[in-house]
Amino acid sequence: MQKAPIRDAIVAQLQRDLELQTRAAHESHAEATSVENKAEGQYDMRSQEAAYLAEGQARFAAEIAESVAIYQTLDLPEFTADSIIAVGALITLEAKGRQSVYFLGPRNGGLETRVGNIDFVVVTPTSPLGRQLLGRKRGDMVQLPGRGGPALHHIADIR
Repeated sequence: MQKAPIRDAIVAQLQRDLELQTRAAHESHAEATSVENKAEGQYDMRSQEAAYLAEGQARFAAEIAESVAIYQTLDLPEFTADSIIAVGALITLEAKGRQSVYFLGPRNGGLETRVGNIDFVVVTPTSPLGRQLLGRKRGDMVQLPGRGGPALHHIADIR
């Protein structure tokens, strides 16, 4: 499977998130500067609270925009059967006949998306799973938390 569509799906999801967050930041800014939110007394903090919210949302939007730029220029190395897992790898883990697919990305861990009929989750090198995957090869084992306690998963494929 080509990884460019995976990167494109991540970028598309991030761009949707950016659009939503930017709109929320603009709405919060409008609320913070609205005449209706003018303080009516020394303890009235509505305007201040709205300003803090707008600032936080604007920062989050900037972080998402930065992530979009990072993913748009992300190198997607080819991995072979003997390759060691690094950022840009698409990893299939298998346990008890079930497979899970992960993309080791530089940011935005936890982002879930789909390309074709493959659902995958982005993990980062700083996440618990990402730390376990870095430097491993096909056939190695990693431990994931499960409902019945930790479960061993076999690295079935790296692309």
